Amino acid sequence: MKVAEAVPEFADAFGFDEFNRMQREALPAILDGGDNFVASAPTASGKTALAELAICRCLSKGGTALFIAPMRALTNEKESEWERFESLGYSVYVVTGERDLNPRRAERADILVMTPEKTDSATRKHESPRYSFITQVDCVVIDEVHLLDSEKRGGVLEVTVSRLRRLCDPRIVALSATMPNVEDVAEWLDAPPESTFEFGDEYRPVDLHAGVKTYTHGENSFADKYRRLYRALDLAEPHIRDGGQSLVFVASRQDSVMAARKARDEIAERDIPIGARGDYDFHNDAKQLSNDTLRKSVLDGVAFHHAGLGKNDRDLVEQWFKEGKIQLLFSTSTLAWGVNLPARCVVIRDTKHHDPLEGDVDISPLDVLQMLGRAGRPGYDDVGYGWVVCDRSEADKYRRLLKEGKEIESRLAEDLDSHLNAEIAMGTIGDLDDVMSWLETTFYYVRARNKPEHYDFEDLRERVRDTLETLVSREFIATDENLGLDPTPLGNLASKYYLRLETARRFRDLCERETITVDAVLETVAAAAEFDSVSARQSESDAVESVISGETDLEDGHRKVFAILEASMTGSVPSDLRSDAWVIRQNALRLLAALQEFLDRFTGPRAANLAARVEARVENGVDRDAVALTAIDGVGSGRAETLATGGLTSPADVVDAGVSELTRAGMSEGVAERVLKAAKSMPRIEVEWGDFPTSITLGDNEMCDVSVRNVGGAARAGIRVTVNDVEMSQSSTYLSDVTTVPVGVFGAKDELEFTVEVTFPDLPLMPYRESRTVDVE
Repeated sequence: MKVAEAVPEFADAFGFDEFNRMQREALPAILDGGDNFVASAPTASGKTALAELAICRCLSKGGTALFIAPMRALTNEKESEWERFESLGYSVYVVTGERDLNPRRAERADILVMTPEKTDSATRKHESPRYSFITQVDCVVIDEVHLLDSEKRGGVLEVTVSRLRRLCDPRIVALSATMPNVEDVAEWLDAPPESTFEFGDEYRPVDLHAGVKTYTHGENSFADKYRRLYRALDLAEPHIRDGGQSLVFVASRQDSVMAARKARDEIAERDIPIGARGDYDFHNDAKQLSNDTLRKSVLDGVAFHHAGLGKNDRDLVEQWFKEGKIQLLFSTSTLAWGVNLPARCVVIRDTKHHDPLEGDVDISPLDVLQMLGRAGRPGYDDVGYGWVVCDRSEADKYRRLLKEGKEIESRLAEDLDSHLNAEIAMGTIGDLDDVMSWLETTFYYVRARNKPEHYDFEDLRERVRDTLETLVSREFIATDENLGLDPTPLGNLASKYYLRLETARRFRDLCERETITVDAVLETVAAAAEFDSVSARQSESDAVESVISGETDLEDGHRKVFAILEASMTGSVPSDLRSDAWVIRQNALRLLAALQEFLDRFTGPRAANLAARVEARVENGVDRDAVALTAIDGVGSGRAETLATGGLTSPADVVDAGVSELTRAGMSEGVAERVLKAAKSMPRIEVEWGDFPTSITLGDNEMCDVSVRNVGGAARAGIRVTVNDVEMSQSSTYLSDVTTVPVGVFGAKDELEFTVEVTFPDLPLMPYRESRTVDVE
């Protein structure tokens, strides 16, 4: 069946002219019917085209399609790939981080591309104008729906899809690699039998021979990597000598580079005929690569591929591998989920990987099957070869996986309390009956009903009731006299910021302390449950202790997180901690933003401002004197430190300095003008004391009005008045011009020092303070 015949107006949106057998069989159910649709099919059999057909049907009816990609690295890939839709006049928009979201573009997009986490976050905030676009989707395509069985992310995908169905009831099109219980997914999504397809291995374009090879585990994990690498090369060598290609999956980006480097030496030692050093044109083409190591490597027929490479480098590696110029490619698992880049031989060298937040963990069975599915090149090979290299003790586990596959289970129960809290916070659940109605919309309920002994189905209602009681006792939800369920401020904030409930409770406890310090803020974030699985290696202990300056009760991984955050505030993370520092810091910044709002809500603007300054220091790596400058658009860490060293420590200082002073600090005139304009948009406070007395008679009292004027940009502010360090009043306001603060002057002591303090809870500006002394006569 020709593409141009099936979807004439969208023919140019496909990268091929003719549908294959699997696509032809599924096409009528996708194009002609409007029912929810589920299909499982072997990797590389062409499922992407089914997603694109569903999108075409949606667009032809004037609707908006949402494509849920399994990981962030693939969202940008889809944006690039679907420029074909752009050329037909349809807009594609990838929704990534909170700060980058353009609500207007999202609102106008014809095709939205998001991860499960981002879709979950958007649906939680669907009532805000910023995220209202999520309620207007007409078709949701779930790529790799077997992600439901992912330990970390499965529950998120499950509740998000159930929530979308309640919010706007879109058509759901769920696609998956081969899974034994596809009918459970179809039951969950109400896909009728005529829209449910289970394509077996006979639909694979190339037969797959998959097996397990073992190695002998040693004492040294570094040496073990090389043992596994030599085993992988043993498996790949005959195919490379025969003109084939091999794809070797490794645990990390760094591993892919190191393995490629070592493999080049080993290939030379074994005298394997590989490489294109005599190809003058390819030699010139290789100069396009920006990565030096990769540039040298590809000429020997060896390359590496990971999400950290520049897009141009990744595109060239993929192109040259498809052309056969690269015969041996080392990659992280991203390639298995994304680019269709098959090889005659696929080897999984590493069955474990180091996660900065989880420690050493097994690669999921889903990932293993996904990687092996890349074996075999349609049109070139009759059979593909896939191997798992593992320790002898784990061989049976992987042999069983290859033989029986992996049933998809629900992971919802593992985080049932936080998902329930989120639904109650959104108002979709009001009582126990609502909870059960909600539960019945989940994949968890379907699996529990179909596999009652495994899920303890008989006790499901009791388990839900226990979870609700726990949420009430921990103050995340409240009950009324009619047994209704209402969110508390604590529950709302936990849901809004996607926090583990233990973390939200810890944040709330900090808010109740009498004194909140920088160390207390850092320690509370470092102790968060989100960091429970961080591991502290023996080799890192000296670096951790060299950073920690004060006392802390934190231990192991949490102590390491604390050290990384403390060092990040001055931009001086020790080299031994840098491998995990970026991921830990990004997670900590999200938690600091949440803690800032907790402090603003439960403690007040002063504490929130402290958290804002800590967050800015962790993000930018600047000291206390320079942190306020990072609030100015266009001033990063280096520029802030330079200005602070020159005596400019606040936006007001920058405004007073003017363009000439900024150019002397090393800025071009154009940059100086932009920075100056941005600095002027920051709030700037002047306190007008008016008729405030300089003295008062003992026993007398006088009420005075003090004016707090903002001569800069408007912002939320907290205004606090103290006398001799004792608080008299505290208020919050949106300060755009001037506000009047009543201050009572009482003749009670020898001397009174009145201080007006203005803090900005949303900005990392130092508090502004001004004092007046009144003598008591």
